[in-house]
Amino acid sequence: MDTSDRPGRLAVGVLGAGRVGSVLGAALALAGHRVVAASGVSDASHRRAVERLSVELTRPDDVITRSDLVLLTVPDDVLPGLVAGLAATGADLRGKLLVHASGAYGLDVLGPATDLGALPLALHPVMTFTGRDDDLVRLNGCSFGVTAPATLRPVAEALVIEMGGEPVWIADQDRALYHAAIAGAANHMVTLIAESQELLGRIGVEHPGRLLGPLLGAALDNVLRLGIAGLTGPVVRGDAGTVRKHVDALILAAPEAADAYVALARLTADRALAAGLLKPEAAERLLDALGGNIWT
Repeated sequence: MDTSDRPGRLAVGVLGAGRVGSVLGAALALAGHRVVAASGVSDASHRRAVERLSVELTRPDDVITRSDLVLLTVPDDVLPGLVAGLAATGADLRGKLLVHASGAYGLDVLGPATDLGALPLALHPVMTFTGRDDDLVRLNGCSFGVTAPATLRPVAEALVIEMGGEPVWIADQDRALYHAAIAGAANHMVTLIAESQELLGRIGVEHPGRLLGPLLGAALDNVLRLGIAGLTGPVVRGDAGTVRKHVDALILAAPEAADAYVALARLTADRALAAGLLKPEAAERLLDALGGNIWT
């Protein structure tokens, strides 16, 4: 379906044609907007600009000049300096939609540009991007953490829906906690599962992923449906002896993993106790097994 004749189509520029920027730019192009320029420094960025966005890389100031909407899709630590640099160089930002995709930052980071007349939006896709071709498909039904001035909320909502996403409104002051919650869940899950696969591989399990897949799928389904009530395993059962065996085995095989196990077991016990899933006397036994206080 041709979407280019819809009203309100925008010229889109991408400052940072990496994994996220190329996907968001491509999604806006599918909605009928026109990607007119992109910037980047790596060979991968050049390839994505050509293959996904159908543009060649150019200078950041040229991206700004040619665009109505500019995606600032650079790493979080680079974002403040990029915005400050754009403002300091006197780029004409008046009336331009300036959109960053950082989860941790809200609108304040765009302040120097907003002072020059830019229209600030924070649109963070709650999704992991690997740089593969299926990244664009993953946007369909994906939530976006959205922060916008009241006057721009309809614009932010429309852009997210056009990209196939669902807007979830996050207050400006809550962005850091919002991002900590989702990054902690997704990133630490990857680390924990990779660690489990490595430990299983050490003892000769040929296909750790195949062994773990059904268990992890069930655990994820349980927690998403039931919350902490979906918890199973030795901690919630109060099996202090089993927990101690786990800790002892990990101290010998992977001391750094043992530290993480103890910290997470304490958090799990604390949650289970608060939810009434773990009795106080069982929690005391776990406390001894873990060698520390779960009530902090």
